[in-house]
Amino acid sequence: MDPGATKLSDEKRVRDDLIIYAAGEIHSDWRDQLRGHLEELGIDIHVVGPQEVHDRSDSVGEDILGEQPAPVYRDLMGARVNTLRTRVLMQRADVCVAYFGPKYKQWNTALDAGAAIASGVPLILVRSEENVHALKEVDALASLTVETLEQAAQAVAYIFE
Repeated sequence: MDPGATKLSDEKRVRDDLIIYAAGEIHSDWRDQLRGHLEELGIDIHVVGPQEVHDRSDSVGEDILGEQPAPVYRDLMGARVNTLRTRVLMQRADVCVAYFGPKYKQWNTALDAGAAIASGVPLILVRSEENVHALKEVDALASLTVETLEQAAQAVAYIFE
């Protein structure tokens, strides 16, 4: 057997097994942008994250547990089911890309970035120049900090060089 073919086969298997947890808001298409950048670089990899359908994310607690007595409990039960999803997927992830975008409040992103760090999952922090000060502690603990999703994809692609 050609040794070069074995190397390529091994690299493809690793890529197929690698999981990125994409932490960040669910209102924009940034995950699709990240997937697109990875695809452009020839990296076929699993990208997972929170439920991206906002209505489903909000209603999942009641969908599973039934109608709740007040909106606060609807939110709490939804958060518990979403937290279960996040914990399971984060623990299976090989790397976390945490995207702090320009528009939405980023509490969940910060929480997921902290969970990745606490779990020993390498963190790629994506943040703009304007968020340097606000995210300095997260930046200090991240494995790598970049300013664009394209740079995050290039860092992931480098793993396979």
